[in-house]
Amino acid sequence: MGLLGILLGLGLLVWLAYRGWSVLGLAPVAALVAAAASGEPLLAHWTQTFMGAAGGFVAQFFPLFLLGALFGKLMDDSGSVTAIAETMTERLGPRRAVLAVVLAGAVVTYGGVSLFVAVFVIAPMGQALFRAANIPNRLLPAAVMLGTATFTMSALPGSPAIQNAIPMPFFGTTPFAAPGLGFIAAGIMLGFGLWWLARAEAAAHRVGEGFGACGATASNAAQDPLIRERASTAQAFDPAEIEHGSRGTQSPGILVALLPLAIVVLVNLVMSLLILPRLDTSFLSEARWGGISIAHVGGVWSVIVALTAAIIVLLALNRGRLLGLRTTVDAGINASALPVLSVASLVGFGAVVAELPAFAMVRDWVLGIEGGPLVGLAIATNVLSALTGSASGGLTIALGALGETYMQLAATYGIDPALMHRVAVIGAGSLDSLPHNGAVVTLLAVCGATHKESYFDIVMVAIVSALLALIAVIVLGTMFGSF
Repeated sequence: MGLLGILLGLGLLVWLAYRGWSVLGLAPVAALVAAAASGEPLLAHWTQTFMGAAGGFVAQFFPLFLLGALFGKLMDDSGSVTAIAETMTERLGPRRAVLAVVLAGAVVTYGGVSLFVAVFVIAPMGQALFRAANIPNRLLPAAVMLGTATFTMSALPGSPAIQNAIPMPFFGTTPFAAPGLGFIAAGIMLGFGLWWLARAEAAAHRVGEGFGACGATASNAAQDPLIRERASTAQAFDPAEIEHGSRGTQSPGILVALLPLAIVVLVNLVMSLLILPRLDTSFLSEARWGGISIAHVGGVWSVIVALTAAIIVLLALNRGRLLGLRTTVDAGINASALPVLSVASLVGFGAVVAELPAFAMVRDWVLGIEGGPLVGLAIATNVLSALTGSASGGLTIALGALGETYMQLAATYGIDPALMHRVAVIGAGSLDSLPHNGAVVTLLAVCGATHKESYFDIVMVAIVSALLALIAVIVLGTMFGSF
């Protein structure tokens, strides 16, 4: 009965979330349904288990949500994202329209700009480029997805994406975990995705298919409450805030636009590999700091400092372009609130489920999967991310329930935790892109496309490419270890 209750609670959460119900209310209800089926105390699970886990997630990661959303909004309103996208499209031109869209998305998201901020700028420019090149508009969502929500999110070492940050406290790693394997995975995702899109473009031209009709309504998509609820668990930016703030009338030069992104990567690298390892952080072992080590917080600290430094540089270089600085800052800060609370609610649900007696059956099944800990970890993150439609939510649930166990297995099998980190992140970023994923729904709406027209190409560039990269990382990691 307990296992049935877990499945019932999870099914209720997935079904109603897909229909647009807020995860903030759904997650505790689904958790209580699962607890009730196991005969567990409901109020204790809600106030102690659920809220304890949700509050812990907010305490750990709210600074990253806050700074990431603020940085993205400042980049948008200063015209920096527009400048980068325009430069890419002008330099590469209609003949390489797909590559221009992919690279524009990759540059801004690897530099710390939220996927949703990038989408609302890059998609309209991509449409103009696709129209000029007579490339079907139905391929645009896949091109944007490849550049913004695949290798820059889960594979490239040093990515400030929240998905790359979540494993750090569990495994004691940094954003640059398993850099060699990360670069290989990124190359596989990018190479396969570009090959697939080139193949699809050539096939369209052979049959005389052109740009076609387009009903893009980026502004309407930003304000759609159904899209907003789905999107809130997918990325660390509330799309309703896209239209708020005050955009400048002039864009900066390309070097000024790129500098804050470079600052994020460089400061993150220096903090992770040079500064924090040399600091005396023994004070963290004291009870008032939680009795932890630098491994538990070092990765998060690195990203916090990197984003803060980038925000300061961005403000210094673009103060004259940020015409309504207060409204822009307010919009960026507000954009972080709903996503962090939504993902925290999913984490609370996972915590309750993990405490139920019946979950032992699920844990034993996952740990008993043939292929070793890496395969089991990949399957666990894939399945939970697929069910929740959220890489960050699924990843946190999986690691919250099984992270300690996998660390023990890593010690037993001699597996570097950095390898566990990279497998977990790529796994979470694979099957999360199912039809109900908030990023997919938002992207299709912004591009004026439908699931019927564009989703198969999204599957190929976002799911198949990620699974190929995941297999490669597991095989290489098993053979040669982490590098």
